[in-house]
Amino acid sequence: SFQYDANGKKILNNMNFTIQPGQTAAFVGMSGGGKSTIVSLLPRFYDVTAGAVKIDETDVRDVTTQSLRSQIGIVLQDNILFSDSVKQKILMGKPDATDEEIIIAAKAANAHEFIMGLPEGYDTKVGERGVKLSGGQKQRVAIARVFLKNPPILVLDEATSALDLESEALIQDSLDRLANDRTTIVIAHRLSTITHADVIFVIEHGELVEKGTHVELMQQQGAYY
Repeated sequence: SFQYDANGKKILNNMNFTIQPGQTAAFVGMSGGGKSTIVSLLPRFYDVTAGAVKIDETDVRDVTTQSLRSQIGIVLQDNILFSDSVKQKILMGKPDATDEEIIIAAKAANAHEFIMGLPEGYDTKVGERGVKLSGGQKQRVAIARVFLKNPPILVLDEATSALDLESEALIQDSLDRLANDRTTIVIAHRLSTITHADVIFVIEHGELVEKGTHVELMQQQGAYY
C-alpha cells in the first residue's frame, strides 16, 4: 500500500502481484488510478507505506539506491534534456562508454540518422540554448541512453503517447528491440502498445482488479474489456 502523507488517502491499496524475469508486464487503467505511482516505487522515488517491493526476493530498501537504480532503465512520456551535446546526453546511460558503443546504441534507438543530420552531429548542443529537438527525437535520444546502460529492468511510462504516428512507429520499433530479453514494465493508454504483453494488470482506484493476457481479459468481459 502507498499514500503520500500519513493522513492522506491511499493511492495504492493492498496491491499484490509478481512479474517474472523477462516478462513484459503492462499496467492499464484510467488516469489517476495509481499506475505511475507503482513504477515510482521501483527505483525508490518513494517508499511503500505498507508491504514491500522486492526484486529477486530482496527488499529494494535493503540495497543502496545507486545499485538499485543501476539495474533500471526508465523512458518517460516527456524526457528532460539538459543543455549539452547529444553525445553527452546518451553517455549519461554509461559515462565510460566508447564512441563506437554510443553509435551502436543510437542506431538501435533509430536515432543515428537524425543525429548525423544535425549541424555538428553527435557534438551538436541541444536543449535550452542549442538546437531544439522534436518530441520523437528526444524520445529516441532517451532510448539510446537506455540501450547504452543495458539494464535488466526497463520501465516505459507512456513512452509514445505524445507523438505523431510516424515517430510512434519508429519508437515502437526501437522499444520492442529494447524490451527483448529484459523484464519490461509498460504503462500505456494506447491499446496497440500493450496487446503483446505477457501479462496485463488492470488498475482502478489504487486496486488491482484484473490480470491476464489481452485475449484472456477480453474473454472475461470485465473492466479491461
